[in-house]
Amino acid sequence: MFKSLLVSSLLATGALLSSAPAAANQETLPLDAFAMMPVIEQASVSRDGKKLAVMRARGKDGGYIIEVFDTDNLGAEPVRLGADKMDMQGFGWITNDKLHVSFRIRKDTDQGGGNYFRYLNAIIDADGQGRWEYLPEAEWGPTQVLSYLPKRPDEVLLSYETDDTWAYNPDVVLYNVRTKKKNVVIKGTSKKGGFGIDWDGEVRTAVEFEPSSGSIKFHAREKGESDWKLVKTITPDSETREDFDFLGFVASDQNKVYVRTNNGQDKAGIYILDIKTGEMSERQFGLKSVDTGGVITSSKSDDFGRLLGFSYTTSKSKAYYLDEQEAALTKALSDLFPGKSVGIASRSDDDNMMILYTSGDRDAGTYYMLRNKSQLNKLGERFPLLTEEHLSDVKYVKYKARDGRSIPAYVTIPDGEGPFPAIVLPHGGPWVRDTDRWDDWSHLLAHHGYVVIRPNYRGSTGYGLDHWKAGDKNWGLTMQDDLDDAAMYLVDKGLATTDKLAIFGWSYGGYAAFAATVRKDSIYQCSLAGAGVSNLDLLNAGLDENPFLRKLQMPTIDGVSPVKHVEDANIPIFVVHGEIDQRVPVVHSRQFVDELKKHDKDYKYSEIDGLDHFYNTFDYEHKVRFYSEMLEWFASDKCFGK
Repeated sequence: MFKSLLVSSLLATGALLSSAPAAANQETLPLDAFAMMPVIEQASVSRDGKKLAVMRARGKDGGYIIEVFDTDNLGAEPVRLGADKMDMQGFGWITNDKLHVSFRIRKDTDQGGGNYFRYLNAIIDADGQGRWEYLPEAEWGPTQVLSYLPKRPDEVLLSYETDDTWAYNPDVVLYNVRTKKKNVVIKGTSKKGGFGIDWDGEVRTAVEFEPSSGSIKFHAREKGESDWKLVKTITPDSETREDFDFLGFVASDQNKVYVRTNNGQDKAGIYILDIKTGEMSERQFGLKSVDTGGVITSSKSDDFGRLLGFSYTTSKSKAYYLDEQEAALTKALSDLFPGKSVGIASRSDDDNMMILYTSGDRDAGTYYMLRNKSQLNKLGERFPLLTEEHLSDVKYVKYKARDGRSIPAYVTIPDGEGPFPAIVLPHGGPWVRDTDRWDDWSHLLAHHGYVVIRPNYRGSTGYGLDHWKAGDKNWGLTMQDDLDDAAMYLVDKGLATTDKLAIFGWSYGGYAAFAATVRKDSIYQCSLAGAGVSNLDLLNAGLDENPFLRKLQMPTIDGVSPVKHVEDANIPIFVVHGEIDQRVPVVHSRQFVDELKKHDKDYKYSEIDGLDHFYNTFDYEHKVRFYSEMLEWFASDKCFGK
């Protein structure tokens, strides 16, 4: 539906790629194919199934608007919601005729802290008529929607700071979209926040941070009661740390709540906590290989919150369904798209209208509308220029590190015959994990002939406490061994050779690229460090300001501080950093580059104006610049071109 809006202009104006080698028998795409912002970012039907809202880009640089269609007449001109200076960020159906929208407006100048945008929320009529009802702005953070309250369709629960204070302690506010009446349900404090809502819209859980001890305390209260009960305390002890999260209430007995926790086991599982008695149930669901993800519950108005199953991720994101009907529906949808992941992005209450989202190795994300479980309409792709023949296969593997630890990883393999130039791409964090989600960077590199491996090295989460804690105090040490062993795995499998290896990462991955550069007798020909930590003392000084992280994470961060070992650098490095990075300040890269200059080492440095830390802060211009420079670097004589 939307593909024709952008493709012709992109082909006409797309930047040409560098001289990096494309995979065999493959057309090299214009850089815009990867650098453009997604054409479609969200699609959702109203609860009655009569309306379809789509958030789509107006051009390759984004500028998102929302289009609302009649599901019985998709060919008709839609209602368009948005304006030239407005960039939609997301939306949700409050009622069948009203939407909540969040958007940003670019400021004329940076007003401090690298904040170039003003973020706003509004409730609007889906037909484009009537005035926009702007939600209150908070001085220290944006208004958030906690719940659309399907059982109370004219009301929505918001979270924002109602008092003009210097501290950001968001309150919970009940807002009526018809009468515009606002009622503060509960006040946030410097201690209690992170409120959780039951299926009737009642605030029932809260999280407290205790500065004196650095502990996190989890509170809950019985249905209809005002008094809080302490149900769990997590102490900032890096040796005994565990997972604990409230996941949602048991619909049939809302004095019980699902929690994800370890409860004495290595892998986190799902349990039921009885708020009245404080008792924890037997393990309801868990796996031996990975931590459980969460619970899957019904979003339909007539059985809101009913447990349908459990989610988890092994090689792929998966679900185990208790509900036979939902299991059969999921199986039928999977059969429609063999070899792909398919999920229900949105559905009407009667299931006669569904928005499906597919993804896979060679599918960067596609939206469909399924009518009456029989008529399938393709709405469009997120990246319409990235067709199947231009993408690569992704394999889930496990390799042995030199000390025998099993390391899971994802390998993106170019078309053609190996061996290929190889790039180790460690994820950031490090307390996260890579999954089968679409990964722009690995596919961009594979499209240009590079095999890419993304290891879930020790210190990654999702694989149990032992694997998580094995990274403690091993920055640049055994954690770095895991990355080198990933490169050697590719060599052993005939996918790479020892004379064409590189490492590239962002955030912690950037740290790993710094560490690889100063590692004596580095196995790589070159490295690329993006937004990387170079100075562990500087990193820990920042964590020292947070009592919880000071006691929980600081003791785990020890090992090689790359900036102190620049004299040992023995491979060329390309250092990239966003000028307004607020998570890993740019001083980390500047210090490292200063040391490279002092020691007359081989390097390139690029500081990108207006770029913050996380991937969602990359706009089209940022991507064009970074992708061009990255491809040129790997194809140059400094790396694989020699």
